[in-house]
Amino acid sequence: SCTESSSSRTFQSNMCSEMLPSAPRPFPRPTKWKLCIYLTSFRSFVYRWKLNGTEISPRSGSHYSLSGGNLRISHLNKDHDAGTYQCLASNSFGTIVSREASLTFAYLENFKTHKRSSVSVREGQGVVLLCGPPPHSGDLVFSWIFNEYPTFVKQDTRRFISQETGNLYIAMVEPSDVGNYTCVVTNTVTKSRVQGPPAPLVLRSDGVMGEYEPKIEVQVPEVVHVAKGSTVKLECFALGNPVPSINWRRVDGVPFPRKVDMRKASGVLEIPYFQQEDAGTYECVAENSRGSNAAKGKLSFYAPPHLIEKPQEAQKLIDDSLVWECKATGKPKPSYRWMKNGENLEAAERVQVADGALSISRLTLSDAGMYQCVAGNKHGEVYSNAELRIIAVAPDFSHNQLRSQTLVRVGGDVLIECKPKMSPWGVISWRKGSEALQESNRVSVLDSGNLRVWNATQSDAGLYTCVARNQFGVASSTGSVTVKEPTSITTLPSTLDITVGESVVLPCQVSHDPSLELKFTWFFNEQLIHFGSHGGFFEKVGGQHSAGDIMIRNIQLRHAGKYTCAVQTKVDSISIAADLVVRGPPGPPTSVHVEEITDTTASLSWRPGPDNHSPITAYTIQARTPFSLGWQAVTTVPEVVGGHRLTATVIDLSPWVEYEFRVLASNAVGTGEPSKPSKQARTKGTSPKVTPANVSGGGGSRSELVITWEPVPEELQNGPGFGYVVAFRPHGSTGWMQAAVPSPETSKYVFKNESIQPFSPFHVKVGVYNNEGEGPFGPVTNIYSAEEGACHFSSLPWNASKKRVLGYEVSVQKTVGNQTSTVIRGVKGSSTYCISVRAYNTAGTGPPSAAVNVTTKKPRKYRPESPPRRPFQLAQSASDYIELGNRHSRLNVMETNTTSVELALPTDEDYIIQIKPFGEGGEGSSSRQITIPRIPGQW
Repeated sequence: SCTESSSSRTFQSNMCSEMLPSAPRPFPRPTKWKLCIYLTSFRSFVYRWKLNGTEISPRSGSHYSLSGGNLRISHLNKDHDAGTYQCLASNSFGTIVSREASLTFAYLENFKTHKRSSVSVREGQGVVLLCGPPPHSGDLVFSWIFNEYPTFVKQDTRRFISQETGNLYIAMVEPSDVGNYTCVVTNTVTKSRVQGPPAPLVLRSDGVMGEYEPKIEVQVPEVVHVAKGSTVKLECFALGNPVPSINWRRVDGVPFPRKVDMRKASGVLEIPYFQQEDAGTYECVAENSRGSNAAKGKLSFYAPPHLIEKPQEAQKLIDDSLVWECKATGKPKPSYRWMKNGENLEAAERVQVADGALSISRLTLSDAGMYQCVAGNKHGEVYSNAELRIIAVAPDFSHNQLRSQTLVRVGGDVLIECKPKMSPWGVISWRKGSEALQESNRVSVLDSGNLRVWNATQSDAGLYTCVARNQFGVASSTGSVTVKEPTSITTLPSTLDITVGESVVLPCQVSHDPSLELKFTWFFNEQLIHFGSHGGFFEKVGGQHSAGDIMIRNIQLRHAGKYTCAVQTKVDSISIAADLVVRGPPGPPTSVHVEEITDTTASLSWRPGPDNHSPITAYTIQARTPFSLGWQAVTTVPEVVGGHRLTATVIDLSPWVEYEFRVLASNAVGTGEPSKPSKQARTKGTSPKVTPANVSGGGGSRSELVITWEPVPEELQNGPGFGYVVAFRPHGSTGWMQAAVPSPETSKYVFKNESIQPFSPFHVKVGVYNNEGEGPFGPVTNIYSAEEGACHFSSLPWNASKKRVLGYEVSVQKTVGNQTSTVIRGVKGSSTYCISVRAYNTAGTGPPSAAVNVTTKKPRKYRPESPPRRPFQLAQSASDYIELGNRHSRLNVMETNTTSVELALPTDEDYIIQIKPFGEGGEGSSSRQITIPRIPGQW
């Protein structure tokens, strides 16, 4: 069938449908509305048909006839009527051709052989029974009858019927397989069916076939071309004993998608909706206990052409140019050809065809017609239609009038466009006012017909008329030109020097034609400034119509750069730039390194950071240790590090302490951010210099000398292997006894000797040492041995008495006579005692008095005879006191009964603070030392 669309200018590309049983339906009948269009617009259509490229001439008595656009063929003859048909449709606009339709005839003849010889095999042997289908056309389906109808052979792992050849394969013959086999062939188009002669299968009597490895009889073709979206089936079957198993895989190892159907029982691999990713090499593996065998085949993907870009109907003027794009997908890649009015279009001087694109230059009336793009590969062709209409018209300005008013500034250039619609293109002329325009070196009519005026003056103002002529008529259009005074910026370019934190106004004053509106736009480093954002730093402050000043508040370093004020009117635009230099404290120095370090000094180097437009005048070095409270200023050589120096030596460091250093730069604006810390560096060790504080003691058990002290802080130990040397001697003795205490945290040493008398005075001093050597001893102090020994006794054996022992009575002290008071010595501080009194005489001890609980006070500690610092008292009646000393060993003491205090410290000195609790019983343990670095300023 051949039908046309409802448009008078375009035609359907698929005009014809095949006459195969599987052909697509003809195009739907037009609606009544479309039928009306058909009757009025298509009554002049002429249809023609071609068979194998030769035009058919339907005439009276011929078995070809036309009904509308449909071709009717009566008394079909497969020898004469089979082939490729194509429909041509023509009217006054041109001719187009349909896609090709192939007409073939399906048939199935009878088997010519009437008898087949017997097939004799051993039990366990494989066998192939050939079908040999008769001559036919159309797809076939094969089946086999066993002995008699309707008993058909059922396929399983042992039996397989190939739908490619029709052959029956039995992998391993069993006695039950003996019988007659008949091949049945069915044509899927005609539905006809024929049967071949029966083939008897008999068993040989000379034994049973032994086991053997698989032999693949049904193999995958070497290459199978598969169309996109189609379903492909691969067959594989093997003979063998035992019966082989069949498995499929892709050679590239890619797993099968879920859509793949592997029917292992029938040896068929089915892949529906075939896509590009399904292409590849597939392998069939047949395996049994005797071995395995494999066969490979390649599936190649192809796709017929599919148009993705089609030419559209075009209407062009004479002398215009035409470019039509036509693109299609497909595999292999499609090739292209163009047709005009049903005939192939060849390239010529004005006609070019390249990769599907058609271009025609300098169009003429003869170029009008129906065009078709044909994209094809070996798997098919697709058609796309488009009409080209060439129009011839008189000049017309209705859609492209001259601008009613064109503005230009004095000294500026202006282009007045004249674009009438006319075909063919004619002659353009201009008038100014009522007179013909006189061209000059400033006024010229361009080849396009547009008018160009250079370096405009007030005399160029007025009415301008464009006149267009061709052989079909004349037309004109008029517009005015107005000349305005130019805009100029009266502010001079400048460079501003500002300090961080200040505010500045950037001026932008202009003179301009008062009839024009001004628009001010500001840019920072060529980026548009959005007022109201940027943290509120930018603000418009120009109050006059001709001023666009802005203010930058609280300027920061990031605001340095180029500021541009752009002024725009309807006729011109102009801009001016100002450079803003922002001065601020220097940026942080970089690359701080410890070049050399000793026990008390460290040599540092660094690189300067940005000076932020103000020369660096000095550097400050700070240090931090695990024992300091944050970063502290340090003493350097030279004492003042000038801005030109990039090295300095830090002095007065503590030995064997890990330090980090950082550097700060200063200029006339202020001090900048500190550098990143240097890597940690430990000062070298040296013998210790600081001895323990608060050496005291006393108490303990009988025959003991208890010596206590405050441990030396780690930052003052000067090296590893720190310990104490305790020296002591009785009063009056000249020689010292010494004991080493190797633990730096230890604060107590007990010397026990039975010869020590209670409450005996001793001279005691404590020294220090480490791996680098011995340090000094502290001052000598007086300490008394224990006043009273403890009473020791053995407990009663538990079974010595049937009564329970609740405790023991210890006699502490006896008095003589009628004495009613006594002093009990040797008790421990901060301890509770239970005391009772008994009277005694020669007859024995009387009953005890009621017991009294007594708690001793906290033991007092003794101050050194020659303290290294002389304290003074700032407050009375307190429960805590604070010792405050500086590096020159001046000691101040403040007492307070609160847990906080404010200290007024003079400047330029370092301070060390310790806090101790005390009460009526004496002092408690002190806190660790707290270091407060020197603080610049008055207080």
